[in-house]
Amino acid sequence: MNDEVDAVVAAWERVRPDLELAPLQVWSRIDRLAGILAVQRKEAFAQHGIEGWEFDVLAALRRAGDPYQMTPGQLLKETHVTSGTMTNRVDRLVHRGAVTREPDPNDGRGVLVSLTEHGLTLVDAAMATLIRLEADLLANWEQTDQDRLAHYLRRLLLGSS
Repeated sequence: MNDEVDAVVAAWERVRPDLELAPLQVWSRIDRLAGILAVQRKEAFAQHGIEGWEFDVLAALRRAGDPYQMTPGQLLKETHVTSGTMTNRVDRLVHRGAVTREPDPNDGRGVLVSLTEHGLTLVDAAMATLIRLEADLLANWEQTDQDRLAHYLRRLLLGSS
């Protein structure tokens, strides 16, 4: 059984037989799968009226545990965005009533971003939808195969950083 990457690689083998194309076999498939997953996630989040970036911020706060608060610096590390981007995202989530921004009692110059009840409900519902979607995408895979794939992807990710 061949996929579209096989066709791309075969074409490159014809026009550039001097190249070692094995990496293309892996990374082109990862790239295509990332695109498929991005579309699926966008649709899942849209069911809850949120964007992926909103989910990222809300999920980081949720994972922090009760009282679901973090400093903007901690959020930066969790979401891998710039300070200006995070300020804009927090402002928009405050406007939506999903988070609050309050002075940090331990740092007179700092602030804490906290989930509201609305934000907590929103992120929990979106996460449940996301898990169902991702489970459906892997429904034809045995658990041992999923575990093996996760192991290999972890190795790739660790080797790429």
